[in-house]
Amino acid sequence: MDIIASYGTVLILIAAAVGFFMAYGIGANDVANAMGTSVGSKALTIKQAIFIAMIFEFAGAYLAGGEVTSTIRKGIIDAAPFADIPELMVLGMISSLFAAGAWLLMASFLGWPVSTTHSIIGAIIGFALVAVGTEAIQWDKVGGIVGSWIITPAISGFIAYLIFMSAQKLIFNTDAPLKNAKRYVPLYMGLAGFIMALVTIKKGLKHVGIDLGSAEGYALSVGVAIVVAVIGKIAISRLNIDPKADKQMQFNNVEKVFAVLMVLTACCMAFAHGSNDVANAIGPLAAVVNIVENNGEIAKKAAIAWWILPLGGFGIVAGLAILGKKVIKTIGEGITHLTPSRGFAAELAAASTVVIASGTGMPISTTQTLVGAVLGVGMARGIGALNMGVIRNIVVSWVITLPVGAALAIVIFYVLRTAFGV
Repeated sequence: MDIIASYGTVLILIAAAVGFFMAYGIGANDVANAMGTSVGSKALTIKQAIFIAMIFEFAGAYLAGGEVTSTIRKGIIDAAPFADIPELMVLGMISSLFAAGAWLLMASFLGWPVSTTHSIIGAIIGFALVAVGTEAIQWDKVGGIVGSWIITPAISGFIAYLIFMSAQKLIFNTDAPLKNAKRYVPLYMGLAGFIMALVTIKKGLKHVGIDLGSAEGYALSVGVAIVVAVIGKIAISRLNIDPKADKQMQFNNVEKVFAVLMVLTACCMAFAHGSNDVANAIGPLAAVVNIVENNGEIAKKAAIAWWILPLGGFGIVAGLAILGKKVIKTIGEGITHLTPSRGFAAELAAASTVVIASGTGMPISTTQTLVGAVLGVGMARGIGALNMGVIRNIVVSWVITLPVGAALAIVIFYVLRTAFGV
């Protein structure tokens, strides 16, 4: 208690700094792979991807990020053992942010798309184990999360496979691919619009005082999907494409149509990522601020301070702009060759999976979801279309992320305890 009373402002400033550091790591690694399919397929430039990320990451975090923030802050560890030693909770959350951010930066330099969710959960488990012991860990929750890391890549891969194969059957493997693209692509655009609208309406509007029932929410989402599909049909009809071109030229022109569609799915993926993974940075930071402002009381529910979300959002954008290119290259080019149609299938499948999981409050790994979707697209073209060496390196980096995050957090936790004399 004395530590919080004496150093409260200092602790908040340190937490804000490492929270920004963690958000920077998320931007360098996680947002990079979220936008990697768009950039890798040449549908977007890196500058355009950053601009889209700025807008939709903020929107996703504000409108739909609350559920996962709660899980990170209260679901992984039990606050009860820390009731009489809140200063250890504060130092532990700071340690976790620093450890996870450091690992993300190292991985980003190497071009490894690791999971921010793995990193922060591993770090939180690490400090809690040495601070109060195994009783602080909600092992059933951790088990469910670990299970989701296996299930969600499989789900997103399956969805991506279905989307890609449907595009092949309805468009690419027909005698008139260009004509069929103009017919069916607006439907894909409507599907993407429906997914993004549904999560916004069902989870987001309650944060601004609007609570719609399920029937109204679905009806409004369908309306948004129809509007998006109509806008897409108008935009595609204005593309200057020669319908008499040979089949290869038609294929190329169809990819141009999907490039237009990729802009929408990039927005959808950025929104989905914001709703899920911004909490990895702002959740522990919010916990520190709440404990300090309540003089050591660990509140069950507390509002996030107004400055935390902009801090996290700015950190994410900075990380993407400065250090995101290596991971973008791994996701967009390293696993399998992506075209706009393939990238669209992967990105829409990943976005669908992330927003569904985010609605349940399960902090899934966006990285594993997207890599699973890219693998699903690659598998649709046969095992030979996959770069197994890159996939092996990615899997190894996933396996070591949890223990590395835990080990770093333990070391930093002991350093902070010594520094503050706890």
